[in-house]
Order: sequence, then C-alpha cells, then structure tokens
Amino acid sequence: MVNNKINMPAGFGGLMRYSEEYESKFNLKPTHVVAFIILIIVMRIVLPLIF
Repeated sequence: MVNNKINMPAGFGGLMRYSEEYESKFNLKPTHVVAFIILIIVMRIVLPLIF
C-alpha cells in the first residue's frame, strides 16, 4: 500500500458561503412563478384561437 497521503485543508469542504443578508429587488414565491408559467401557456393556446 502507498503511504503517501495528501491532507487537504478542512475549510468549507469546497462549499462557498454567500452573504445571508442579501436582499433582492424581486422577491418571488415559487407559486407565483408557476402561476406565471401557466398563464403564458394558456395565452399561447388561446391567442391562435382568437386570431
């Protein structure tokens, strides 16, 4: 067996921590995103029927 072991620094284990206090201008809930996508699909289906 090989006894040449490489010890890596423990640190964050390759993960980066971003600021948890970041505030976005757009705060969207997942339900709003799903509703918006459904609205687009419905409009895409209805518009050819109208015109």
